[in-house]
Amino acid sequence: MQIAEIVRQKGFVITCEVDSPKGIGIEEFLDKVDYVKSYVDAIVAGDNQRAVMRAAPLAVCHLLKQKGLEPVMELSARYRNRLALQSDLLGAGILGIENILLLDGYDPSFGDHAEAKSVLDLTCCDLVKAASALTKGADLTGHTLNEAPRFCLGVFASIAPGVDEKQVSDLKEKIAAGASFVQTQPIYDADALARFLQATGKLNVPVIVGHMMLKSASMARFMNSNLPGVKVPEPLIHELEGVTREHIVEKSIQLSVDLLKQLKPMCQGFHFIPAGWERYVGNVVSEVMGKGTSKR
Repeated sequence: MQIAEIVRQKGFVITCEVDSPKGIGIEEFLDKVDYVKSYVDAIVAGDNQRAVMRAAPLAVCHLLKQKGLEPVMELSARYRNRLALQSDLLGAGILGIENILLLDGYDPSFGDHAEAKSVLDLTCCDLVKAASALTKGADLTGHTLNEAPRFCLGVFASIAPGVDEKQVSDLKEKIAAGASFVQTQPIYDADALARFLQATGKLNVPVIVGHMMLKSASMARFMNSNLPGVKVPEPLIHELEGVTREHIVEKSIQLSVDLLKQLKPMCQGFHFIPAGWERYVGNVVSEVMGKGTSKR
């Protein structure tokens, strides 16, 4: 089911990123999926997340479809030219993959193939226009398709501490071009989300707020230093300081639940980035959405 339709039917959507395998062994990937599948509406398959080479999201999403799960396929403008991007989109359509998250992608210097060259034949906004054109039966050059795919297109939004007018303008342009939902990076401050929503005005598409559980104060500081636009407030970091190893999971779950309860009235969904803590996603979802919550 398309993300926008899930929101229309249920009022709220929950997605979760599960890292694609680095290799062809899928057992560990499927184990992680098993932890979260009962609590989420869709699994997001990243496109070489954080510029680390992994299995193609097209294959991973096909695998998820075979397992009866709803996939969201990431597609990064940075790593392919317009031929390959449109080809992958048509491949997704053939395989019945409808939810597509379009983004710029990380610069290769951040990942494990630092010598790789960025392509950036299309901007992310251009990619939204290309994907939208395919749904209307034509490619970027105007050539007619023999049959058009059905897509629900999403785009990524960075929630910087201060409002970036250019980012707001770019986001609105992507929505005008055909994006049907917005997924944000992790947000740890309700006021920051409120400022973003005020700056963007009425987007008329669901906003899905990103969330990554904090495993330690040092992790939070690392994120502040290395993830542009992500800001974990100092009071939240202080709450993690001094927490012993045996109590850190309990504390992290509590902080996530308290934060997401604040954010929930302002958005239409949550996107979890477990970073190895897939087994605890269900705890957070159950507390925030209601005890015993299961999405399936």
